[in-house]
Amino acid sequence: MNAIEFRIITLQNNIFSGLFVGQNLITIQQVDSTNNFLKELLSKSEPLPEGTVIMAERQYAGRGQQQNRWHSEPGKNLTFSILLKPAFLPVSQQFDLTRAISLGVVEALQPILGDKLSIKWPNDIYYDGKKLGGMLIENILHGNNIKNSIIGIGLNINQQVFPLEVPNAVSLRQILQRDYDLKALLSDICKNIEAAYLSLRSGHFGEIRHTYLERLYRLGETKRFRANGAEFEGIIENVRPEGTLVLRRGEESLEFSTKEIEFLN
Repeated sequence: MNAIEFRIITLQNNIFSGLFVGQNLITIQQVDSTNNFLKELLSKSEPLPEGTVIMAERQYAGRGQQQNRWHSEPGKNLTFSILLKPAFLPVSQQFDLTRAISLGVVEALQPILGDKLSIKWPNDIYYDGKKLGGMLIENILHGNNIKNSIIGIGLNINQQVFPLEVPNAVSLRQILQRDYDLKALLSDICKNIEAAYLSLRSGHFGEIRHTYLERLYRLGETKRFRANGAEFEGIIENVRPEGTLVLRRGEESLEFSTKEIEFLN
């Protein structure tokens, strides 16, 4: 592991109110990726407790879906990773974890931002058609089950200006014209993620799938997409249990995985 200065927040100084998510909090001044840092900790140290959170002030090589880079101004946003151990979840149902984590983030932000929040399939967080945040979930498998899940989340909080190559980004600061306490927001997000995760662990798959679909960006709307080099109009109808997106194009029903389709504005 690179020689990176970090500090561990002890329980008595912790503002996190949940049972386990965030109770072991490690903050880092800068790192290439909190997901990478967490993976290295898992491979080289004593077993980490479930719910360990790695939070970085500056993440200079953050990644999103399909290797997209995540831009974040140092000290302005939330860039963090959570360790979960969903051994109860078969590999075939790993998208249910994606659903639960996405819903946890949305539920935490709902009191602040209201009903313009949505989830752009598979797990980007959108506000009124603009990207507020995203995540990268990396699962480490053991047989047919998930041994460890490393959940990297980036959310635009206090940043006011984004580079030209990030044309569709928005932050809480831009929306509501005020700054937010990053640690307090992180605490709320971890609490809601924990609640959604415990619901998943209790077997409430149907409820989670239904709520995820209700929150889906562009659900039931005629919009433009690109797949296999061709542009077309379609309507998002559903997301299969395993996570494929179902579109209606005319009389056709089409299904796509995450790397097979692009949303067009």
